Amino acid sequence: MAAAATTKISWRLQEFQAHSSSVSCLVLGKSSGRLLATGGEDCRVNIWAVSKANCIMSLTGHKTPVECVQFSMSEEQVVAGSQSGSIRVWDLEAAKILRTLVGHKANITSLGFHPFGDFLASSSMDTNIKLWDIRRKGYVFRYKGHTEAVRSLAISPDGKWLASGSDDYTVKLWDLTQGKPITEFRSHAAAVTVVQFHPNEYLLASAGADRTIRLWDLEKFSMIGSLEGDTSAVRCLSFSPDGSCLYSGATDSLRVFGWEPDRCFDVVSVGWGKVSDLAICNQQLIGVSHQLSAVSSYVVDLKRVKNSGGMVIQGIVQDNKPFAEPSKEAKGAALRRSYERPTTTCSKQRVKQRSDTERRSPEGERRSPSEEEGDEKVSSTEIHNADDYKEIFQPRNAISRTPPKISEPFPAPPEDETVSSLGHQLKDLKSPFPDKPQAPPLASSTPVQWVEPTVISSVRCPSPPDIPPSSKPAVTTVTTSKPKPQSKIILSSRKKPIGLNVADFLPSSPNRPSGSLSDDEALTQIKKGHDTMCVMLSSRLKNLQTVRGVWVKEGVKNALDLAVSMNDLSIVVDILNIINQQPSLWRLDLCPTVLPQIDALLQSKYESYIQTGVTTLKLVMRHFWVLISDTLKATPSVGVDITREERHQKCRSCCEQLKNLNNLVKKKAAQVGRHGSTFRELQLLMVPLDDAL
Repeated sequence: MAAAATTKISWRLQEFQAHSSSVSCLVLGKSSGRLLATGGEDCRVNIWAVSKANCIMSLTGHKTPVECVQFSMSEEQVVAGSQSGSIRVWDLEAAKILRTLVGHKANITSLGFHPFGDFLASSSMDTNIKLWDIRRKGYVFRYKGHTEAVRSLAISPDGKWLASGSDDYTVKLWDLTQGKPITEFRSHAAAVTVVQFHPNEYLLASAGADRTIRLWDLEKFSMIGSLEGDTSAVRCLSFSPDGSCLYSGATDSLRVFGWEPDRCFDVVSVGWGKVSDLAICNQQLIGVSHQLSAVSSYVVDLKRVKNSGGMVIQGIVQDNKPFAEPSKEAKGAALRRSYERPTTTCSKQRVKQRSDTERRSPEGERRSPSEEEGDEKVSSTEIHNADDYKEIFQPRNAISRTPPKISEPFPAPPEDETVSSLGHQLKDLKSPFPDKPQAPPLASSTPVQWVEPTVISSVRCPSPPDIPPSSKPAVTTVTTSKPKPQSKIILSSRKKPIGLNVADFLPSSPNRPSGSLSDDEALTQIKKGHDTMCVMLSSRLKNLQTVRGVWVKEGVKNALDLAVSMNDLSIVVDILNIINQQPSLWRLDLCPTVLPQIDALLQSKYESYIQTGVTTLKLVMRHFWVLISDTLKATPSVGVDITREERHQKCRSCCEQLKNLNNLVKKKAAQVGRHGSTFRELQLLMVPLDDAL
């Protein structure tokens, strides 16, 4: 009862090691809010029960890192897409693979099950969206129209429409049954990473890197709201079950929005980092995030979050009254049309399919039955927790599907709980990697020294072609692989300070009596280098003020030239981050100055610098490659045209620099993990350079 009387609005539920390598994606089961699937660079999909740190089952079969994962509506199936473009569907109740789908040419970015039929939609960095029939091989429809990578997709509650968001800044609405576009929404100023249908009304929400949320009326095909306030990119959206408000998940914060009129009801500082997915259950919002190989889950008590701004009665907003539960009559008389869900099975809602002779495998290639059967034989499921598996996926009462519809809310921790309590939870953790050494419990008072993790593999991998089968081990082996020596990339989001060492806070001389340092000695150690950092930041501020003054007086070109002449990449990054948010500032004159800086940024050890370099290179390719190519291919003009000659010289210089960058991107694309994935996406964008003059 003490926990029930807590005043906490949000708290961390748990943190655990989910994979033997970095986690690349995760998703919550939306029906129950109690099931979690994670995908990792170890090519596995692991299934968890939220609030339990024991892996229920592990699904194998992918040969490249898993990039996207999704549950079916009933949570009886899970689908995962890989870096190579392959898709695998597993039946969780039967603990076996159902289908392997191959057809995309690049990373899978988003997946979605049809609400009523055995259909699955997928999007990819190859700019295509495909609709698959899980019962058969090959895709049903391919939706083409986006010019850059498709980042997200969603299927409407009635199963008739599909919405997609892309790096080309657009949101497209498709007729799912006809395979044709209905309309296109253009209002975002950056990549669209999230799309979400309203649960009842003809309303669509979209959000992305421009830190805004747009609301679209699907009857009039017009924008009815623009919700702003997030200080970072919006990472996930979730309408409340009754559709009265919209929850927006961004870095470390949750916002609650209303529309017509646009307003923000509440802001909750959760501290969940880069949240990846949201689910609502028992008046609690569950959020999950990941960093490296760890996954964290958080709970927000929605009963303590303001989710309405009052009732509109005869045009007067009364802020002191919450929204009432809409009656059946009120729902029928909503402001806009509601979805008509079929009352029968999917047979009457079936998507118009092509004949089997027209059904294709991947474009340009056909897979033999034996090849696909071989792939499915490689796939397997490893049940790590038989009790949880039987309880969740094989319930004794068939009517009571699991995760259970009726479940208790997660209790809030006591008010005085500290981080040290997390150590007790991790102490008894049963890892899905039994031979992997467990991380020590987190301490609440001592800074933790970071130790480079050792990669442990407990999965038997196929031997290379030149090794005879007899040399393969007969039993599962544990091997420790040392990573290839390469420069350590400093992540843009990290939970530990750089430069602090646990040993600095321990007695250094052997004759010193045992015990902790005094407060003055500890403060001296912590502040070591502080003065130097202050001098560096002050110098950086002065340089930025100088650049800003030149920008105001002489324009962006001279300001950028000055920033480059300072030989400080941090200044260049700050300026480019501003210019990248305003594409209208870009001109061809900037490219010869910027491109050499991109080369340095892409080879930096700082992840934030790499991200800025990648974004800038994308903008240059998007806005200027066609102009550069056409200028270089144009026939020489008769007479002297100084302006044209200068433009031709700039284009020639840019082309050479872009070719050098293309070679660098190809080398970086061979990396494993999210950085390699980023460069492979960039490589697809730079394909036209291979045919350049």
